[in-house]
Amino acid sequence: MTNILLTGSSRGIGAAIAQTLTGDGLRLVGHGTQSGISADFADPAAPRALWEKALAALDGRIDVLINNAGVFEATPLDLDHDDWVAGWERTMRINLTASAELCRLAIRHWQAEGRPGRIVNVASRAAYRGDSPAHWHYAASKAGMVAMTKSIARGYAAQGILAFAICPGFTMTGMAEEYLASRGGDKLLADIPLGRVAAPEEIATLARFCALEAPPSMTGAVLDANGASYVR
Repeated sequence: MTNILLTGSSRGIGAAIAQTLTGDGLRLVGHGTQSGISADFADPAAPRALWEKALAALDGRIDVLINNAGVFEATPLDLDHDDWVAGWERTMRINLTASAELCRLAIRHWQAEGRPGRIVNVASRAAYRGDSPAHWHYAASKAGMVAMTKSIARGYAAQGILAFAICPGFTMTGMAEEYLASRGGDKLLADIPLGRVAAPEEIATLARFCALEAPPSMTGAVLDANGASYVR
């Protein structure tokens, strides 16, 4: 039995990932406002509380952590300074710090029991390409997630603890639809050689592969899924 904790499981990419992680031999605990265990990552106490509740629900053992929860909120440069800083800190807290806390708790859990484990972090194309002038914080949080993933992979591979990052481009979730509309959808689509944004199910396929099937030698890998809109 493989026990999995998935954050941000209520909608979009997270809901698609949850759908791929059902069946014999799998037990999933989701986190979100509409599914699984509720936890507001803007609250510094929430990540640890979520971990403890998930651990209890999974009989004291978690084998895979998938960090997918995140926000994409505009913080324009011309905001009042304190409001701009508050927006930056909120995004960092939810997108990066909460993920880091859960990664730490997972690693400590596996170390204490002498068991292997897997971490899958859903980052973004923005980690490499950047984002709009109103989304410095989003790009920075996702770049931090990629760097964290690589550090975990390098630091704990010898203990059987593997880490992978997935960097989607635009994905057809409610969040992406709103952004495409606000920025001029046709212009943005013209920048994607594939001619369309990704489907959540495509990202979910990658997440399942990393969570269950990717060979150990792949640890530290960053998988792009952006329709060739950014090729590294």
